[in-house]
Amino acid sequence: MVAEHIVIAGGGLAGATAAKTLRAEGFAGSLTLIGAEEHHPYLRPPLSKEYLLGKEDEAALPVVPDSWYRENDVDLRLGIRVTEIDAAAHGVTLADGSGIQFDSLLIASGAQPRTIPLPGSVLDGVTTFRTVDDSRRLRDRLSDGGRNVVMIGSGWIGMELAAAASTYGNQVTLIGLEDIPLSASIGPDLGRFFHSLHKANGVGFRLGASAVEIRGTSGKATGVVTDSGELLPADTVVIAVGVVPDVELANEAGLKLSNGILTDASLRTSAPDIYAAGDVANALHPFTGEHHRSEHWSNALNGGKTVAKAMLGHDVVFDTIPYFYTDQFDVSMEYSGFPTLARESPLLRGSLESKEFIAFWQREGRVVAGMSVNWPKAAKPKPSAQKVITELISSRRQLAPEALADAAAPLDQLLAEP
Repeated sequence: MVAEHIVIAGGGLAGATAAKTLRAEGFAGSLTLIGAEEHHPYLRPPLSKEYLLGKEDEAALPVVPDSWYRENDVDLRLGIRVTEIDAAAHGVTLADGSGIQFDSLLIASGAQPRTIPLPGSVLDGVTTFRTVDDSRRLRDRLSDGGRNVVMIGSGWIGMELAAAASTYGNQVTLIGLEDIPLSASIGPDLGRFFHSLHKANGVGFRLGASAVEIRGTSGKATGVVTDSGELLPADTVVIAVGVVPDVELANEAGLKLSNGILTDASLRTSAPDIYAAGDVANALHPFTGEHHRSEHWSNALNGGKTVAKAMLGHDVVFDTIPYFYTDQFDVSMEYSGFPTLARESPLLRGSLESKEFIAFWQREGRVVAGMSVNWPKAAKPKPSAQKVITELISSRRQLAPEALADAAAPLDQLLAEP
């Protein structure tokens, strides 16, 4: 049966991309997109990078121009939440009490910042980080420099925000549970690389540590107390300890959950005619045969494209290799692959000291993940380092470690048939 009315619950990249793809694929039925934020759907990566640093303005953020929704007959409802999903009756209820029936529903509710029960977390100057409003407020606060900033969290967002705050001329201290930042994601050696990069740019660290209290005066933050009893001066505190998938609606609707909403490889949930994509979806990946949930823009972008086609009855699977990138100080990094599959330490092409290298992770001689850092443009006119990495992963080709590490050999030579 061809759907006559598709409802998208979630106004982020996955939801907007799905709407765009539905129209591009010829869907002429009713299409409603519901977003909790007042803003038109926008891209999140610039919020902790170019937009935060003032290198891009808000005109660069929208997924599609604001006029696109009107021109393509999309019923865009912003600043309102879906409060209930009735899977059996094929209906959703909104916060204003109104109801909408659907033939197919996409849940693209994303994720919410993880909170920690710190005394003082409601003081002025304390924030989490997720939305364009968060980024704008933080940019306004940091851009003049001279502030004491404490970053709680040593993951990718915490490190990006620390880099931005330091670049603006603020005194930044980062508190992290790990002994080495990012080591859970990329291992200790590469974690030390980013740790050293930040220290060389003036960022201080308290590692293997946690915050236990935020202190303030007259309602404003003045410092953060660590578990060692140290008081760190702070007029700005950012809690960046990850996000959690927003599964409340799906849970109440009786959908199967496990670290997000469980879907098959076509992004179908356990309920008929209900799909999930983006940060909230824990999708079966054909490459690994396991479920994976990714919180990066590439997942939302490509998942939105795939789920739209699946909702139209196309025979598609979401088989994109996971990808993300980060920019910190003078380091630009791109990463592709499945780090949980790696069973060996990474092999390096190039050197950490030069800040120009590629790291390959293998399992049984096959590349399962790869990271490029400032890889010289002269060495990769075509294909790019990430293109090579992605093709190596997809091919499942076995490669000798010395071939991966040989920086003197052209990178695309790795793709040549043996």
